Amino acid sequence: MRRAILCLSLLFCSSIAAFGVERFPAPDFTTGHKLPVTSQPLPRPDIFNSLDISVLAIALLLAVYLVIFRRSRRGIVGLTIFSLVYFGFYRQGCVCPIGAIQNVALAVGGGSRLPMVAGVFFLLPILFAMFAGRVFCAAVCPLGAAQDVVLRKPVRVPPWLAEPLSLLPWIYLGGAVLYAATGTTFLICRYDPFVAFFRLGGSNGMVIFGAVMLILGVFVGRPYCRFLCPYGALLRLVSPLAKWRVTVTPDKCIQCRLCEDSCPFGEIKFPTPQENAANRYEGKGRLAALLALLPVMIAIGTGLGYLGSLQMSRLSPAVQLAERVWMEEHGKVKGTTLQSQSFTKLGQPNAMAYRSALDIQKKFRIGSTVFGGWVGLVIGLKLIFLSIKRRRVDYEADTAGCVGCGRCYWSCPVERARFGDLEAIQLLEEHG
Repeated sequence: MRRAILCLSLLFCSSIAAFGVERFPAPDFTTGHKLPVTSQPLPRPDIFNSLDISVLAIALLLAVYLVIFRRSRRGIVGLTIFSLVYFGFYRQGCVCPIGAIQNVALAVGGGSRLPMVAGVFFLLPILFAMFAGRVFCAAVCPLGAAQDVVLRKPVRVPPWLAEPLSLLPWIYLGGAVLYAATGTTFLICRYDPFVAFFRLGGSNGMVIFGAVMLILGVFVGRPYCRFLCPYGALLRLVSPLAKWRVTVTPDKCIQCRLCEDSCPFGEIKFPTPQENAANRYEGKGRLAALLALLPVMIAIGTGLGYLGSLQMSRLSPAVQLAERVWMEEHGKVKGTTLQSQSFTKLGQPNAMAYRSALDIQKKFRIGSTVFGGWVGLVIGLKLIFLSIKRRRVDYEADTAGCVGCGRCYWSCPVERARFGDLEAIQLLEEHG
């Protein structure tokens, strides 16, 4: 705990928000022109950005206490509602650790400097995950909170479907980094399913997408978190390193299976039977074959990424403009677009648009190749991990996937008996 507080203090003391504020009044047009309404929150003064960082840090510390030490489901629910109100509706989902992935990628790609507040928001939940697991997901993330409050009749997603879907966050992460690093677009912000609700407005497509996610979330526990969220993928990497972890029972497991039924995310792992020598030999052979196959899958993904680089670059506005200008110049289309008209009025030669597009396509030739290799690596590692059987003697929360919601705490008779629950005490006596 001391290490977490020390690192938190260093991060907080060094945080200086880098967002600008509007310093001059808008011009008064005499032609009837109206300024467009921004679709995202306006920049705020530094003191309010520091306030956001402070609230995030305090919420994470409180989540650690409630999830790991207090083991309070009610407290987790209360913090979840606060996070939904503050980080969701009040701050309108901006800035958030999930979207901050793109700020980091853009800065690494040389597109801009990393705003300090975005860097802190990106790093802080990861730092906490290294000590106490996914406490950010437990009760601080507004996207997770929005899904948690609508969950009413959870159904179990079968492993044959859940395992392939669990690859999507890693692929989404790679794609978001690629498009942000090349300065093309912020995919995560562009396709955030809940930002339209937080900001009480947005495109029809995103409102529909968010509504579908919320309706699905009534029956499927946190569908976005489990099968799309790229930041959740990063937290899955570091959570197994945590010093303090979620444990279903504070004492001896009586294997009543109540915790397994209470988890809507399928992250309670059951005891494994003792395997015989023949099965272990077969498992080792399968693992060796998959390890040998991994470089092949990476090579295939790399090749496909290279071949698809031109197509992927077409999402870039600069590439779209160059293609439109070329088609207009060679009579392939009739009329003009607003973008091509604006470019023409600048009086710049068409070659400048072509040169800009070629620079973007060169970046994508490299980035898409790496992205393809990343996809091959992700799929190969998934097959390898599925082939590894870890020995367990009790019901345990998965260290990587558990979001620390606390539902399993009160379902455990050993936990309830500590608080004097007579029914739980009787059940423990029956189990000896």
